[in-house]
Amino acid sequence: MKIAFIIIRILMGLMFMFASVAYFFKLYPQPVLHGNIKIFMEGVTASVYLMPLVKITELICAIAFLIGRYVSLAAVVIFPIIINILLVHIYLDPSGTPLAIALLLADLFIACYYRQNYATLFNAK
Repeated sequence: MKIAFIIIRILMGLMFMFASVAYFFKLYPQPVLHGNIKIFMEGVTASVYLMPLVKITELICAIAFLIGRYVSLAAVVIFPIIINILLVHIYLDPSGTPLAIALLLADLFIACYYRQNYATLFNAK
């Protein structure tokens, strides 16, 4: 179980690290988008602050995953971003849905591994 956790943690860290570094350094050209996904991405880009905020959050969480510090916090912080990735792919671009599901399952696995850290969050008092 510990080896699986380490592998999943490192893979998630590498994936988010690559995505954020590639965004900031413009390592690859943006693909041509069509339809609703194009409209959605134009709106996100028009907001100016949203994509950099998401990518900075991904970068910080990726560093936490890779060095193995604050992993339970990083799993909680990255969760809404993963949910948004999943919903965008389900509703606007179904081709990326399998990868988004894999990301969600990996984050849930990490959260399950650290479930004792989250126990106090669910106390009524």
